[in-house]
Amino acid sequence: MNPSPNPKLLQKKPLKSELASPKSVKKTVVIVSPALASANNGNWQTAKRYRQFLEPHFRVRLVSEWDGSKSDDVLLALHARRSFSSIAAWYALHGANGLVVVLTGTDLYRDIQHNPQAQQSLEFASRLVVLQSMGLDELPAPFRAKTAVLLQSTTPRVSLSKSTRRTRVVMVGHLREEKSPRTLFEAAVLLAQHLDIHIQHIGAEHDQLLASMAHQTAALYPQYQFTGALSYPETRRQIQRSHVLVHTSVMEGGAHVLMEAICSGVAVIASRIPGNMGMLGEDYAGLFPVGDAKALADMLIRFRHDSDFEQLLKMQCALRAPLFSAEHECKGLLTIVDKVIFARQLS
Repeated sequence: MNPSPNPKLLQKKPLKSELASPKSVKKTVVIVSPALASANNGNWQTAKRYRQFLEPHFRVRLVSEWDGSKSDDVLLALHARRSFSSIAAWYALHGANGLVVVLTGTDLYRDIQHNPQAQQSLEFASRLVVLQSMGLDELPAPFRAKTAVLLQSTTPRVSLSKSTRRTRVVMVGHLREEKSPRTLFEAAVLLAQHLDIHIQHIGAEHDQLLASMAHQTAALYPQYQFTGALSYPETRRQIQRSHVLVHTSVMEGGAHVLMEAICSGVAVIASRIPGNMGMLGEDYAGLFPVGDAKALADMLIRFRHDSDFEQLLKMQCALRAPLFSAEHECKGLLTIVDKVIFARQLS
């Protein structure tokens, strides 16, 4: 389980809504997440963290679908398309008042382009949230004024001791086309003669074709190891043990594993997509073209043999780490919810 934030981080001045109604009971925030604990993915980690941040100030419920309760004051929905039934039900009862929609990678970089339900969610929401700064660029101009950028956070970890005899590479991502695991498989083939570069691939077998390819790659190329899904604590430990985390996605809203590596003192090599650049910075030196397995393999070889390049990536990651603090995310989330409640009271 993801460790709970330090309770001291959750303390703040009274909310505007609390000052307006000092004798009233706590307001209720219902978080709708299409993924709950069993999924163990980024949406679940975000929903659980939001609950931890909000619970000291509000009554909080975390559900996969809203039940229509009239006692709820705020609906905080993760995923514009997959949570649409809850978003539409809330809007039918309350209008935009109290409705916050958090946009995921598939929302921003696929669904809002052509899916009517995702597009309708943008219209319905009182407030929209994107998880990295470049997410704003994907939204039609009329929606940007009601959109907040809320960087996610993670607990910092110490970097564990590492072998100097080989470079340990880790990729964390369930086997889905959006994660582009084929790029990693192809890179593993290209690195077959580089016995000092070992790749560990962690993720659940969501796509059977990709799972078959992962197992076949592992059987043919011993330096590539596919471990399947691991628990969250064990995944964090494997990241800490690695020299570098690889992230090959074609689509991301703001990947948890990037900040988990950054906040563990582990360098990152990632595909050049807006979701990754929004977290790492547009000038980050460890970006490679999407789907380019040779560029990925070449960058890993350079990371192994060029100490200046290795240190540059570590330095750039260290400079980004403060952005992913719990204090920063907690303050931003409470401000968003506070403003939505206050606006609802005035309506």
